[in-house]
Formats: sequence, C-alpha cells, structure tokens
Amino acid sequence: MSSTSHSGTPYYFVPNPSSYPALAALGLFLIAVGAGQWINGEDWGKYPLMVGFAWLFVILFKWFGVAISESEGGSYGYKVDLSYRWSMSWFIFSEVMFFGAFFTALWWMRVHSVPALGSLENAVLWPDFKAAWPSMVAGATASPAGTIEPFQTMTPFWLPTINTALLLSSGVTLTIAHHALQVGNRSRTIGFMWLTVLLGVVFLFVQGYEYAHAYSDLNLKLSSGAYGSTFFMLTGFHGFHVFIGMLMLLIITLRLQKGHFTPQKHFGFEGAAWYWHFVDVVWLGLYILVYWL
Repeated sequence: MSSTSHSGTPYYFVPNPSSYPALAALGLFLIAVGAGQWINGEDWGKYPLMVGFAWLFVILFKWFGVAISESEGGSYGYKVDLSYRWSMSWFIFSEVMFFGAFFTALWWMRVHSVPALGSLENAVLWPDFKAAWPSMVAGATASPAGTIEPFQTMTPFWLPTINTALLLSSGVTLTIAHHALQVGNRSRTIGFMWLTVLLGVVFLFVQGYEYAHAYSDLNLKLSSGAYGSTFFMLTGFHGFHVFIGMLMLLIITLRLQKGHFTPQKHFGFEGAAWYWHFVDVVWLGLYILVYWL
C-alpha cells in the first residue's frame, strides 16, 4: 500500500502481512531455552540451541531477501529511507550504551571498588589484600584467600597493536569504497569492499590466537578475577560485533556484485559502514583502557 510521489517512488510504504516476525521469535525462544538449560548442566540444551540458531538464520535470510526485493523494486521512497536511517542511528546508540556499561564497570572497579577493598576499614578482614589493579602489578590476583590462580596481564604488544592497525586500515578501505560508489566506480568499490572484509576476517583470527595465548601462556581466563572477567567480556563482545559487522559488509559486497545500489541510493551500504566505523571507535577506546592503562 503506497501513495506515489511526483518522483515516481512511493511516499510511504506498508509491507504485506508477514509471518517472519513470529517465526524469528520462535528461533529466539529455542535459543534462550537451549542456552539456559545447557549452561545449567542439562546436556540436551545444546540441541534446541543449535536448532534455534539455524532456524533464526534461515528466517532472517528470507526476511532480508524480501526487504532487498522491495528496495530494488522501487518500493522504498524518502520516508522509508529516513526511517531506516533513524532506526540504524538508534540501534548504534543502544550499542554505545551497551559498551558504555562495560567500560563504566571497568572504571568503577579500578577507581572505587579495588581501593575501597584495600582501605583501612577492610584491613582487618583482608590484611594481605593488594589494592592494585592487575595491569599495574603484573600477576597480582588481589586474592588473599587464594581463590584466583596467578595470571599475567595482556600487554598491548604485539597482537592488540596489530589488530588496531588492521581495524584502522579497514576503516580507510571502507571509506575509499564509499567514495568510489558515490562517483559510480563499481569495480573499485567492490575491490576495496573485499579488502575490508578480508581485514575483518584477519582481525578475528588474530584475536583468536590472542585468546589461545592468554589461556595457555598467561593463565588468563574469564575466572581470573575482575581483570579477567572485564578483559574477556569487553574484547569478546567486541569480537562478536566485528564478526557481525564483517557479515554485514560481506552481504553488501555480494549485493554490489549483483548490481545493487546506485550513487544516489545506497543506504544499505551506508548503514553497514556506520556500524563498522562504530566498531572501530569502540576498539580504540578498548585498546587504550584495557591494554595500556
């Protein structure tokens, strides 16, 4: 249902009734039930978890395909484009709040919690407690009861620095691809998009190697006190966002090869680029606060 504007595109667009939202909710339900049961020791929980992920992937693939067909068919006009821009903006804002919560937790523990536990008020209870953040005293567990195994902290050299260079380079290649698309140079756009995707994949492999090094050589685990939990939560969630952003860019690149997007109409490209640049900015904050300070 639409009302055609003077430019020939619909002024507004109402999609046909769809079962995809309910089907996607079913997949999320299976994921929640399976993950909850598996975490709590029920081995059968892994099966609905895997089925839920597979189900959700298929539904989203079909759902996105419908949206792409509508867009390429000329159903989306200015109002729909504007709604997508606002939606992506609010989505990225929610991600800012998500990472902001973890960065705030890191700051709170370093500035308030650890010094408070090492104050004179707690000296009687924990006389051997070291009120020092592990990144300042390498290997300090701040665990007088011995509940945390000794570990070493992660330094910025060299794996995190390599990953920083990779992400910053990917931001540059993505910007070059965007400018090429704006001037109608599709082959240049596709080439630099593939390079951006490759940089994202290499980043993930380097982070995987970093995790293996942390576990095997540094004895740094998720259970390594406040430092270990914040380190893996921040870097792990960021790595997951890199993976999602890489998939976005991959789909956009495949769509470019199919002839989708024009210099005048390419918000699908822009939305993925916004997300990727956001991931870059989060990593810079993470690189400084987690690895250097």
